[in-house]
Amino acid sequence: MSSFTPNHALLNPKFEGYRLEVISQEDAVMRFGLEHRPTQVANSGRSPLSFKEVQSRITHNHLAMANDSGRCLYIDSEHRVILVDLTNDSHIPSFAVVYELPAPISAPAAVQVHREYPSAVFLDAKTAFVADGQGALYILGIPAEGVATILGCFELSADTQTPHSAPTPFRIHSVAKISDSAAIALLSSRFYGDSEAARAQSVASHESAFDVWAAKFSLPFPIQHGDLAPMDILWRRRGQDVPIFTEYDNSRKCYLLAGSSVYRELSQPTPPSYEPSSDEMAPIPRQDEKLDVETLPRPPPYSWTQTSDSVTVAFPLPATTPTSSIKVTFSQKTLTVHIQSTPHVQGVPLPRYSAQPLWDGIQTSTSLWTWDREGEHSFGLLTLHLDKQREDTRWMHVFASAGTPGGEEEVSETLDPSELYLIRESLEKYTAALQSGEDMSGLGLGRGVPALAQGEMDEEVDSSVGRVAFLTWVGEDGGIPVWSSGFGDSACNVLSIDLPGSGPGASMIVKNGIDGTLFSLDEAQTVGSLPTWTHNATFSALAFVLASKRDTRFTYHVSSKATLAFENGSKDRGGNVYIYRGGRPGQIWAKQSVLKVGDGSAGSLLGVGTFKTAQGYTIVCLCENELVVMYNIF
Repeated sequence: MSSFTPNHALLNPKFEGYRLEVISQEDAVMRFGLEHRPTQVANSGRSPLSFKEVQSRITHNHLAMANDSGRCLYIDSEHRVILVDLTNDSHIPSFAVVYELPAPISAPAAVQVHREYPSAVFLDAKTAFVADGQGALYILGIPAEGVATILGCFELSADTQTPHSAPTPFRIHSVAKISDSAAIALLSSRFYGDSEAARAQSVASHESAFDVWAAKFSLPFPIQHGDLAPMDILWRRRGQDVPIFTEYDNSRKCYLLAGSSVYRELSQPTPPSYEPSSDEMAPIPRQDEKLDVETLPRPPPYSWTQTSDSVTVAFPLPATTPTSSIKVTFSQKTLTVHIQSTPHVQGVPLPRYSAQPLWDGIQTSTSLWTWDREGEHSFGLLTLHLDKQREDTRWMHVFASAGTPGGEEEVSETLDPSELYLIRESLEKYTAALQSGEDMSGLGLGRGVPALAQGEMDEEVDSSVGRVAFLTWVGEDGGIPVWSSGFGDSACNVLSIDLPGSGPGASMIVKNGIDGTLFSLDEAQTVGSLPTWTHNATFSALAFVLASKRDTRFTYHVSSKATLAFENGSKDRGGNVYIYRGGRPGQIWAKQSVLKVGDGSAGSLLGVGTFKTAQGYTIVCLCENELVVMYNIF
């Protein structure tokens, strides 16, 4: 069962849209040219990047931000570590070269692996972990002024059995101080195979796997002399994608890995490759064969509509179904529908819901059902008339779990009640076509568009908003936490994650219909407590408005205050940041602001972060040619 169950009291079914709140561009935005410019160019080896690698590089944040501090850093095109300090009162950042990473060395005779972008994270405002993208990690002590001191130099090697093996390029995601004597860094790298032959085959293959490593570092950092030291690896996991984000949960003494796949132990077998079902397979065209004929998708299991005080749900059933076989039970929060002793029709499953939670409460005394078998048709309609407990509350779905991973199928509302009967005709066409193989176009099941998006919604575009994320929990020793046995790996569709620098703690904005629901990870009362996510706020229609953005590179949020969608920008035009403010339940309008990030010469946006001052949050944007600072945005 999904861990992300929304609190209906925080949803806003009456929401109508966003209104523009103008923020003065001249007063809020300042631009500073960069002497030391970052770059997106990386020598990535001789073979093309896999799709997963390309996707992770597009969303890579090149700016590292220290929590509760106005300090950030990036690595420029000459492999220099640039510290940016915004802690002064003049609103003018200072730039300093605090360290120079060794220049990359190519080995043309060897099988080249893909280098990573340089990456960095702060342990605290005075200590930074910097990865050069080639397999080396440098721990830097950053004073108030002057150059950094080296606290440690390490390398990552995937082949621990072979002495002097080539280091593995990696990206550093997070670092956490787990005690006064130890810090743990989480890294990710592409898995190329354990032998030279497997490595060469993996480089040439379009398929890819990725490892997540936990490296332990002693505190205070021991004095180190000489070459790069091997990392002390506590555990290693493997998945099919680079993590979207990682987090250390100190209250549960375990790690959270969020990515588009589960991260399994290396001893576990590789999950089987996906095999498409017969209705998902595209046939190979033959000579004189026409395959561009539209086919009819399987109709939804029911159709529904609503008024201010009621919800009508229609289930198609075979017309031969006797009334005695229909069992419908209402409760204030759940619905039970069972159909017994009736012939099964090919391709049309019978409804079966056992105490299924509804979207909102109903009045059981005035709710009823009717059965219209329409003898001249193959299908009749079982119609449920549900009286709402709360009038003028708009239901987003019939069932509370609709559209969630592992929940009920998401069925869009049919706005025109007169179209409800069409579900019967559509099923008759569908079942007849299953038997005859004829052209199956022309559903006619209604528009299925929420009131806010009527005339605007593109289902194919809207369904692609966000990223599906599986949550994998790993104990400090790399094992599976005891409480996770039987709990499974939760999955959700993530629209936004925490803006770097906004503070500790894990939260996500999860897609819920056309809304975005903000969930925060609760602190555990005991180490063995199950992870629970609390729905704290709702950004109404966020998924819908994000679907209209075609050039979005980053989407972050700052608690329940605002969600920010940053456009990538380009050399000839600057990108915008769209700011959507959080609203209280019951508000029909929320505030939206737009600010220009690039000015046409700033170049592409490479990284973003934030820090809080007494006046509000300051947003820092790293572009190819400029540092853009937005002061006191909210």
